[in-house]
Amino acid sequence: MKLQQFLTKHTNQITLITGILIVLGYLSKYLINFTLGYQVILAVASIIAVIPIAVRAWSALINKVFSIELLVSIAVIGAFIIGEFNESAIVTFLFLFGSYLESKTLQKTRNAIKGLTDMSPTTATLVTDDGTEEVDVDDVDEGDVVLVKTGSQVPVDGVVVEGNGYINEASITGESRQINKNLDDQVFSGTLVENGYLKIQATQVGDDTTFAKIIELVEEAQDTKSKAEKFIDRFAQYYTPAVLVLAALVFVFSRDFRLAITVLVLGCPGALVIGAPVSNVAGIGNGAKRGILIKGGEVVDTFAKVDTLVFDKTGTLTEGNTAVSSFKQYTGQSDQLLTLAATIEGVSDHPLGKAIIDYAGQKAEATTVPTLDNTETVKGQGICADVNHQQVVIGNQKMLTAHHIDLTTAQAADLNAMQHAGKSTVIMAIDGIVQLIFGISDTVRPNVKASLAALKAQGIKRLVMLTGDNELTADAVARELNIDEVHANLLPEEKVDYVKQLKAAGNTVAFIGDGINDSPSIANADIGIAMGSGTDVAIDTSDVVLMQSSFPALVHAHGLAKKTVLNTRENIFIAIATVAFLLIGLIFGYIYMASGMFVHEASILVVIFNAMRLIKFQTKFDKAQPALVAQPKTTTA
Repeated sequence: MKLQQFLTKHTNQITLITGILIVLGYLSKYLINFTLGYQVILAVASIIAVIPIAVRAWSALINKVFSIELLVSIAVIGAFIIGEFNESAIVTFLFLFGSYLESKTLQKTRNAIKGLTDMSPTTATLVTDDGTEEVDVDDVDEGDVVLVKTGSQVPVDGVVVEGNGYINEASITGESRQINKNLDDQVFSGTLVENGYLKIQATQVGDDTTFAKIIELVEEAQDTKSKAEKFIDRFAQYYTPAVLVLAALVFVFSRDFRLAITVLVLGCPGALVIGAPVSNVAGIGNGAKRGILIKGGEVVDTFAKVDTLVFDKTGTLTEGNTAVSSFKQYTGQSDQLLTLAATIEGVSDHPLGKAIIDYAGQKAEATTVPTLDNTETVKGQGICADVNHQQVVIGNQKMLTAHHIDLTTAQAADLNAMQHAGKSTVIMAIDGIVQLIFGISDTVRPNVKASLAALKAQGIKRLVMLTGDNELTADAVARELNIDEVHANLLPEEKVDYVKQLKAAGNTVAFIGDGINDSPSIANADIGIAMGSGTDVAIDTSDVVLMQSSFPALVHAHGLAKKTVLNTRENIFIAIATVAFLLIGLIFGYIYMASGMFVHEASILVVIFNAMRLIKFQTKFDKAQPALVAQPKTTTA
């Protein structure tokens, strides 16, 4: 073990020494005609270079793995037997030098992860009773307050309790722009305060922060193998023994030991083994730099095959920044009813409920906050509660139907008018009598229509919207965005049923939701995509997380998946074509042991450089974004 560690640590120096000895050997032969010195020097170079290769081969054999190093080691022994020290020296040098170049170029494909890791905060300014003190970030506990000044990183996930500042959240979202943070705003570890100062109360620290989870997720994703990689791993287990058998058969039938040894060298499947994982690493790294978290090579494979995209509406196609734009009251005191509605909606985190709370805060005079009893939230419908021995129901039409509550003709007309205007509606009834109807408008996310068109251009055949909202509102959004199919008034379990039906019909389905209410559908789709700005649920439950919550990011993620799969296939073709070229060259006498190893190592670098093109990959839609950003937002109302 110590020998292997030593050799691994000094492999670069061994490679350099071998190269120098080869040069000296050829100089001794061609400058001073010292043939014996030439043979001795190249033999020494071969022995020095083959030691780390042979040690790795033995280590793999102990674990019952037939490695590329085993083929090279046997080839070197064979070269010694026939006295071809120049061949063995060049083969081992090229193998070591190729490994060096491979590690250097592979390192570049992991720059996104290194960049993320380098951005991890290491210290924090802790606010204490006596002032402030600099501490290690691992010493900060939940509930502690930290001070972050201009130019410093936020060391924890938390809430602003004092101050004001502009934060660059590129490390979380991949989008480099300043966002103003004020009292009670949420901030994330790893982001940068570019102007101002903030005192932040920690809610998540250490490995529990969003930034730490992102780093862990992407690192795990780059080690998760695609189907192509798994196939190649299985293939390699049988390929190396097959090459050994082939070399033995060549010797038996040809009695040409040199030819048999050359077959071993040419049979090294290096480019084939490295081609798929390097594409996977580069593709996932590209996404990470843009705030797109793809959970592994298998996800990339499946995402590239998706033909049907299914969307939630509120918080996905729309921003979820809802506001009450229409309000109808039919009985009672307005202030009391609004306070009651806001109090009940306070038990939910639904965007429509938040809009009602905000509206009540603006319109209602201060009144006594009622006490709620027996509160029950019904998924996809609304909330019911007992208040002063009265039953209060607030939700959509399904909620009213479930409680046998009917609308009057005037109320039905008001409701239809709001829905025809593209508004979501919430109805409140007390003891079976409708009291209030809220018409709530939402804003379609920027560039959604153009993004959906771009996704279709990339091969998506079908766009489907599933929503718990009313049919009129859903249809209005669908028409605006050119969505192919829409289903409204759905409960979460009904959305899951639709996803299962689409899959059963032979479609490869991706579901895009907010990562919270839609987690069952996200889990049941072939690919679950969360438009979640760093929420724990979004990171944990989906296959792809779009930290920007933007549709251009979705277009890039889909295009990247397709390009990564194509790149992997290109690399596999290059590897197979190289083997075919070498075998043909061997048959016709144009390829020998050293030249074959040179071509072999060159093919490894070719597939690596081909994969590295993914690091800077952009879709056509990405390049058009500056023009799109300037367009004004559209609304559903």
